[in-house]
Amino acid sequence: MEALKAASVDLPALKILIHGTTVTTNALLERKISRLGLITTSGFRDVLELGRRTRPKPYGMTGTFECLIPRELRLEVSERVDSEGEILQALDEAEVRNAVKTLLENGVESLVIHFLHSYKNDIHEKQAERIARELWPNPFVTRGSALMSEYREYERGTTASINAAVQPVLDHYISSLRDSLQNEGYSRDLLVMQGNGGTVSSLIVSEDAVKTVMSGPASGVMAAAFTAGKSGFSNVLTYDMGGTSCDVGLIVGGIPQVSSELEIEYAMPVHVPMVDVHTIGAGGGSIAWVNDAGLLQVGPESAGAQPGPICYGRGGRKPTMTDANLVLGRLNPEKLLAVDHPVSLETVRENLMKEVGIPLGLKDAEETASAILRIANTNMAGALRLMSLARGHDPRDFVLFAFGGAGPLHASALAREMGIPKVLVPMRPGITNAVGCVASDVRHDYVRSINLPLQQVDMETVRNTFEDQVREGTELIQREGIDIEELIVVHDVDMQFQGQTHILSFTVEDSGVSRELLHSAFEKAYWNRFAVELPEIRPVLVNLHTAVIGRRKAVPLTSLMPLQTELKNSSECRKGTRSVWFEQGWQEIPVYHREPLKPGSVILGPALLEQMDSTIVLEPDDTMEVDPFGNLILTLNS
Repeated sequence: MEALKAASVDLPALKILIHGTTVTTNALLERKISRLGLITTSGFRDVLELGRRTRPKPYGMTGTFECLIPRELRLEVSERVDSEGEILQALDEAEVRNAVKTLLENGVESLVIHFLHSYKNDIHEKQAERIARELWPNPFVTRGSALMSEYREYERGTTASINAAVQPVLDHYISSLRDSLQNEGYSRDLLVMQGNGGTVSSLIVSEDAVKTVMSGPASGVMAAAFTAGKSGFSNVLTYDMGGTSCDVGLIVGGIPQVSSELEIEYAMPVHVPMVDVHTIGAGGGSIAWVNDAGLLQVGPESAGAQPGPICYGRGGRKPTMTDANLVLGRLNPEKLLAVDHPVSLETVRENLMKEVGIPLGLKDAEETASAILRIANTNMAGALRLMSLARGHDPRDFVLFAFGGAGPLHASALAREMGIPKVLVPMRPGITNAVGCVASDVRHDYVRSINLPLQQVDMETVRNTFEDQVREGTELIQREGIDIEELIVVHDVDMQFQGQTHILSFTVEDSGVSRELLHSAFEKAYWNRFAVELPEIRPVLVNLHTAVIGRRKAVPLTSLMPLQTELKNSSECRKGTRSVWFEQGWQEIPVYHREPLKPGSVILGPALLEQMDSTIVLEPDDTMEVDPFGNLILTLNS
């Protein structure tokens, strides 16, 4: 509300408002969640704590895990459904009523109902939900099978628990925001970003609150897909580097890759479809330090905003990546040191040598700063390899989409390390996640487990499942009342070879899906991933996924550019020169004001381009061109 006020926004005239929030993610990580209770099958209340028999620390005898729901609030009732969906023991409704009353007496705010094998037959969960809602004083009742009809009791139960944990938090936050907006005259709907890269109406977002977890990184990947698509690139590696972390994503054929295997932290899997993002502790505030073995490390610990890097003048004494970039001339000392308590460049250099350079036996601050950046770039390149090479993709077939405040500083070096020929820097790197909110469509994902050898699968069941999921998604979008231009449906299938643990996902057409088509598509996906054929092993159909997407009207990227009358050619945007250190040594290079650069402008490196929210490093002999949307296309010298 303060941001809208500061921007002098006329709320009654506003057409649409899309909100990306980290409320649910932060609530989980900080354990600032509601008081939970669980009703489950007799004998299985400890499933959520036993998990997969892993340990927080693989070696040694230390490390603890605290379940989201205390043991005394995990209550059991008599009922049993077997793995084929057959009822072995009817649900004892009186026990359910007593369990609900007991949890309410113990101050439980949010309830989870999670029964064994409910993905095969959810009749008992539905019975228990009906009873619970008659007695429960608020709408915060989560039925596991409604949220995720997928096998694996532990993952399904944990996902339901996470949903219940953050449901009241999100509901209170969104309700307060809606009321504030309405009081100021905003009468249209508020859309909220989800982790799957789509948006959902604020009227129903808290029903599946878990789907908003990790929506921040997801919006960045959606912005990359939208922006890169306009610039003619369909295969993209996204690289979002901020102050504390680096998020890496993958876009293939214009479609952001989605996964249902996310784990927020140890023993906290979230098995709902989310944009696949890998995060490492490498940001501008990542601290450089020498470990006990005498080796240089960068991150994952961050200086944060307080005390921050040394050069921020807020009391920081440990060298960071930002300090290294400053020492090497890549950041503007005059702007960066314009703080309440300025720190001299010499002080930054001395701290670099004291904490890192002298222990490593390096000769000067420049060599020390260069070593810090090389280690950091190696860490980030490892994350990019994990999202590309480790998944069977050749980085040379991709463009690197660099954003976040610090991303464009390192983009060229990372691309060269990976063999990526081009880098795309969007018009506003620092607010690309917000652009992703505006560019995102309405999206709802559904999954149902089959978990049978392919030869035993009834293909009519497969087709009916896809149809039911499409109908449910279509009805939900109609219920939201959001203005969309077209409806898009995407079907994915999870399969594995019998006896294996991990699954492979691939897209199929809903029309004409057959056993033979699934078999051949899975073998092709397996070959593309592992270059191995296993004709003697039977394939298993695990899950059926459906994404129902309501395409909203696109917002023109040119709206991010300055007014046309302000656009200038490169010579007019040149601000001066600065001495910058590269692998070849110090060079005096030109510095440009990036924002008013006219489309079609070309700059030959080395050069620096500065704007309000980022600095772009163009390395020697690389070429940069401005595309029609104001994005920078950096072509690396081969």
